[in-house]
Formats: sequence, C-alpha cells, structure tokens
Amino acid sequence: MISITKSLKDSVIDYCTHIGADPMLVQGAGGNVSWKDGETLWVKASGTWLADAARKEIFVPVDLTHLQRVIAAGDFNVSPMVFGGSNLRPSIETLLHVLMPHKVVVHLHAVEVLVCLVRCNSEAEISSLVGESLRWLSVGYFKPGADLAKAIHESMKQAPDVDVVFLKNHGVVVGGAGVEEVDAILKILTAVFNTPPRTGIGNNMNISRLDEMGKLGYRQTSNQEVNQLVRDQRLFERLKADWALYPDHVVFLGPKAFYFDCIDDFIASLLHAEYLPELVFVRDVGVFENENFNEAKKAQIKCYGDVLSRQADDEKLNPLTDEHIAQLLNWDAEKYRMSISPAKSGK
Repeated sequence: MISITKSLKDSVIDYCTHIGADPMLVQGAGGNVSWKDGETLWVKASGTWLADAARKEIFVPVDLTHLQRVIAAGDFNVSPMVFGGSNLRPSIETLLHVLMPHKVVVHLHAVEVLVCLVRCNSEAEISSLVGESLRWLSVGYFKPGADLAKAIHESMKQAPDVDVVFLKNHGVVVGGAGVEEVDAILKILTAVFNTPPRTGIGNNMNISRLDEMGKLGYRQTSNQEVNQLVRDQRLFERLKADWALYPDHVVFLGPKAFYFDCIDDFIASLLHAEYLPELVFVRDVGVFENENFNEAKKAQIKCYGDVLSRQADDEKLNPLTDEHIAQLLNWDAEKYRMSISPAKSGK
C-alpha cells in the first residue's frame, strides 16, 4: 500500500532540484536519491535527472518490505516490485538504498570526493581526511547493481551503523534522518576533500584549422575547462592511461578516448575508421564534438575534466579494467538508461 508523507516528499524534491543543478555534485542522469515511507521506498527512476524533480515524476514507489526480505535471504538479483503501475524503471542501484537503514539516502558522484576515489591510495586518504569525524566505510569497485549491493551488504555486517559509504571508482552514499542531516554530511565531505583545479597550464590553442573540423561535422566544445584536457600536456597524457575511471564515464563516453597529436592524424585515422567518434581530442587544438554528442554526455566530459584537473602530476590513478568496462557496456540495464537519457532533462 502506498502512502506519501508530503512534507518529506517535498523536502526531498526541493533538495534534488537544488543538487541536480550543481555539476560538482550531479552530472546529468547520474546519482540517485530515495526516501522511505512505511512499506514503500520511493527511489529515483533510471535515466531521469535529479534536476527535473520539481517538474517531472522521477521517483518510483517500490515494495520496501519485499526487498528487505529477499536481501535477508541472500538474493541480490531481485527485481523491485513497483507499486501503482508506474512505467518508470527503478534505479539500477535501488538495493543500495534498501541496505542503508536511513529515512533519506543520497548517492552522488560528487567531484570533490570522486577525485580521491579514483586514486590508488584512496582508502588511506579517506582515513586521513575523514578519520572518526563521520561513521563511514569504504567498498572496492564492483559493477553497479547486484554485485555492488552484495559487497556493501557484506561490509555493513561489520559496520551496520555507518552514515557514509565510499564506493571506489564510483561515488559516495550518504544516509540521514532527513534532508538536512544528509546535506550537513555532504557539506563536510565536500569541504574535507576540496581540491583546487589546475589553472593556467598549457600552450596557446592553435585555431588556424578549426574550419577543417567543421567540414567533418565537428564543433569545438565551448567549455574551456574541457579544452584544458588538450592544452595541459599532463592531462592530455592521462587520456591514454586514465580514461575509464568510473561507470558513468564509460557508459556515456565509451571505453577509450580518441586523441590525436594533430588534425592531420585525425583525418588520416578516418580512412580506416569503422565509425566517426562523437568526441575527439586534438593536442593544442581543441576538444571536438559531433552532432550526436548530447547534454548528458557533455555533463560527463565536464565531470571527467573536473576530476583530472584536480590530480597532482605524480598522482597514480586506478582506472577500470577491460573486464569492468566490458561488463558495463554489455549490460542491458545500462543500455536502457542510455536509451532514455539522450538529451538534457532525460528527454
């Protein structure tokens, strides 16, 4: 049976609209939020945008008691039972919200935290920065969904009262009695992990041949922070080794970066290309998008630039393996999310 605590629902929706407009916390259709109301878990629908919470139905009511029961029995491949005949599909990470006992649960790919979570020494850094100021645990990388839920479940057996779960190469989960409590924790985290981006590093852009890219159907991105990826030589080198850092990046931007030392190299590559890449990086010239590069993907490349620009030159990162990438790209749940998130606001 569905019941709605209107004041809680309104506060969650207002909060989602607020954080959904902040690219340092939410990128496009990324992240998910839930609240519990009796036997009902209201969770964000797959592919929807938190920024749309006030003007669209983005939450799905599912049977919380059913999910708790099957999880207790060790079944993490369960499909949530949706109340009310909604046509929306619950978030891929619905079980994550069930495992957290809190009234309100927020899972975000917050840039300041993600900067740490993609590093090889992330757990030691979390311990140093957060210490005992919050109740937290860290979980290694697992494919979102059943695998990740099972890993969190096992970890929470040793720490059932945590309010924060750090997910390596993925994001952070925060639980609280209400929106205010969650927001207070998030503010602590973003302050503790705050890292200023690199600025003013790189060569002057070579714009003499931009018209050639235009004839090929590409336009230079207007985001100068993203263009820094080809101006800053250290960031350009990271395109080769540190591309696939977290799930949403791979799902929306693909398994590898298309980077070239000059426009001539890119043009030559087209002779043998099976398809035209949507995103192209040309050293000292620019980052180029074709007409298929939509708002959801723009949000993800900005996030990637924000994460990389906050890494020291000698910082060792921990990219996803080829196996991890294959799992994400061959996953029907992620194909569904991509299919309904082709443009801004999940249209």
